Amino acid sequence: MFQDISDVMFVCLYVFLGLWIVLRVKQRLELSLAKQPGLGGHLRWAKRIAGWMPSYSYSQDVWFSTDHAPFEIANLRKSALTALGNRLRDKAPLTLAHTQEVKPMISDLQFISQYRVPYQFKNVLTQYLQLGSFWRSSDGVYLNDMDGNRYIDVTGSYGVNLLGQDFYKECVEEGVALVKDLGPVLGSYHPCVLDNVQRLCAISNKDEVSFHMSGTEAVMQAVRLARYHTGKRKLVRFAGAYHGWWDDVQPGPGNPMPPSDDTLTLRDMHDSTLRVLKHRNDIACVLINPLQALHPSQAAPTDSTLVDGKRFANFDRKAYTQWLQQLREVCTRKGIALIFDEVFLGFRLAKGGAQAYFGIDADLVTYGKTLGGGLPVGVICGKKQWMKRFNDKKPVQVCFARGTFNASPYVMGSMNVFLKRLDTKPVQDLYDNLDVTWEKRLVEMNQRLADEKLPVRVAGMSTVWTVLYQTPSRYNWLLQYYLRDQGIALSWIGTGRMIFSLNFTQADFQLFVEQFVQAAHHMEKDQWWWVPQGQTNQKVRRAILKEVLREKFT
Repeated sequence: MFQDISDVMFVCLYVFLGLWIVLRVKQRLELSLAKQPGLGGHLRWAKRIAGWMPSYSYSQDVWFSTDHAPFEIANLRKSALTALGNRLRDKAPLTLAHTQEVKPMISDLQFISQYRVPYQFKNVLTQYLQLGSFWRSSDGVYLNDMDGNRYIDVTGSYGVNLLGQDFYKECVEEGVALVKDLGPVLGSYHPCVLDNVQRLCAISNKDEVSFHMSGTEAVMQAVRLARYHTGKRKLVRFAGAYHGWWDDVQPGPGNPMPPSDDTLTLRDMHDSTLRVLKHRNDIACVLINPLQALHPSQAAPTDSTLVDGKRFANFDRKAYTQWLQQLREVCTRKGIALIFDEVFLGFRLAKGGAQAYFGIDADLVTYGKTLGGGLPVGVICGKKQWMKRFNDKKPVQVCFARGTFNASPYVMGSMNVFLKRLDTKPVQDLYDNLDVTWEKRLVEMNQRLADEKLPVRVAGMSTVWTVLYQTPSRYNWLLQYYLRDQGIALSWIGTGRMIFSLNFTQADFQLFVEQFVQAAHHMEKDQWWWVPQGQTNQKVRRAILKEVLREKFT
């Protein structure tokens, strides 16, 4: 009898073990299918390859003919680069001198200077070209350097500049005046905070608010709250999406820590991702950066990786809205927190942000940048059940989050001015027909580029644009320097992202188009878009792979 019971137990154990193995294999397979093909979805491999990549630089002899250009083309390019460098240097000697003097003392400036262009070109390029990193003043849609030169500003100040620099200068000035009697008293609140919270709850359609010192910090706390309330550890982010630089949401190259087992990096807009969310029971939250609608599953385009003409961007509002609706449905069914990270886009798409624009109600939404009225800030708005930081039945079980300058009076004052102005008619007029205005401008610019027979186009999502290249040139990244020469200021990632403020008039925009077209014509005339017959983006990448292997193993 005991032998029979023992046999039954062993059979049950083997069956249970077999089922467990089958379920684990099934879960692993589903996860593999939901990962973005390539290094963007396989972060451990991306880190391994990044650590393996050798450093090498093109010599002067090779630099101007990496595409095997004939001698006359290479020689013309060299003369053109010398002339371009001279123009930039003669135009802004004081700005450049200031930049060079301070660079050894600012690590961030060293970093962005290092990664403006593909690294193989950097050493020789810096012998010819330098860009200044100082601005003395701003007005309208212009930045003015230390030498008095004026540049059309499409840097966007990392997304802060939604309504124009003059707008934010006024917000800060009025905000400081509003709280000056209290001063830098921390830990409690200036009376304006009540109005801020009421307005934020109304805009976000949420119940509660918490203040933080940066957008990255706000995202950190939103994820902690999701884990706290679900009792689960895993978060889902999407390949290429940026949510700040802390470990869990910025895995892969750039993070010294190995990718966390608690972070799943999946494919945007893909059925396999929905399958993972439906079948797993260990996911606390899904992070959405709505900007990814412009380039799903792709990192932000940057000229430092523009080694050929391959760059993707295409905004399909209807398709992305359907995707978000599917995510909302599965998150609701599974009790997963849906978090909208609107730190970058903020209120750029609509007064109610991406939630209002796409018609999706998130559980938690994070804001930053522009919301501070020109001062640094991070904010979470959330539904009551997700925002609570303590457990009534377990008084020691808390979700702790504090910060010295959370709700600083100066930030709150500037924010109050910003939020009140959102309801004014001048600002509301900027939002009226926003999509129609910028879609028309996008079409207008592409038509002009086509008419001029230039091998570049632009793609955009409202006021966030990127430059696309139609030529498999090794030198497309040089356009950023020609744009600076013509009076256009870009952020350090170059032509990958141009951010327009809403106060661009049609006259401002037409001037921008003229300057852009002139820069592209100069680029073309200087033979940087000459390519050998039969060259393709694939062939360029194969040639670079051969260079890397040769450098590594010889």
